[in-house]
Amino acid sequence: MKKVKIGGVPEHFNLPWYLGLKNGEYKDAGINLRWEDYFGGTGEMNKALRNGDIDMAVILTEGIITDIIAGNKSKIVQTFIQTPLIWGIHVAEQSDFESVKDLKGTKAAISRYGSGSHLMAYVNAKKNDWDLESDLDFEVIKNLDGAVEGLTDGAADYFMWEKFTTKPLVDNGTFKRIGNCPSPWPCFVIAVREEFLENNREEVKTILEIVNRTTLDFKNIPSIDRMIANRYKQEIEDVQEWLSLTEWSQSLIDEATINKVQDQLLALEIIPNTLDYKDLVEEL
Repeated sequence: MKKVKIGGVPEHFNLPWYLGLKNGEYKDAGINLRWEDYFGGTGEMNKALRNGDIDMAVILTEGIITDIIAGNKSKIVQTFIQTPLIWGIHVAEQSDFESVKDLKGTKAAISRYGSGSHLMAYVNAKKNDWDLESDLDFEVIKNLDGAVEGLTDGAADYFMWEKFTTKPLVDNGTFKRIGNCPSPWPCFVIAVREEFLENNREEVKTILEIVNRTTLDFKNIPSIDRMIANRYKQEIEDVQEWLSLTEWSQSLIDEATINKVQDQLLALEIIPNTLDYKDLVEEL
């Protein structure tokens, strides 16, 4: 049985993977798929791909593109979530900040440099016509727990994270959400280390076929909203809203979208250059 290591954030987007594992679908296909939760998000997964700690990752589109350009020997093999990620912009509940414009020139908490929380801070700054040099400052906090600590003790002023994941922290008075910033592209893709892909192409195709069968019918699973609410400690109304806004994909990300992401990252001076489509993706 072929062992394959895959990483992703421990969030509701990735429940289809858990369901396939729980039902033994990968084992039935001769694949010992081992899932690893990455609480540090995209930056931590990029490091794991580079080090060979994982073979595959369900990862933010902008984060993996940035890191492939920076030398990560991986390829995008499929879009996983077609719709944008809605990033909530959060401050500490006791903070005096009341709107996003109040955050100009303050310090953003980020999980790590090159992470989604880092890159989207630039997107948000550009959206609000801030100066990317003087109006952005960062404090590395590693993960969501670090953000709670950092915002509460004043080490950082605001934190951007997927708004439904942080909703319980807004509800319990830890955070105050003062705005949203949707990513301007499909939010999650599936990436594979080039070396692993070269030697295990058929296994990767099988893994994608299995998860795609689940995502095609995901919203029709009986009581899926309650399952998500219970597993991820969410309110049922929030889960239902999230499901209405989220669409999975079973297709490879197209060239126009890849170019759009790269053009925006280049304009924000996050990447030094762009790559050809074929250097970022692999069609299976």
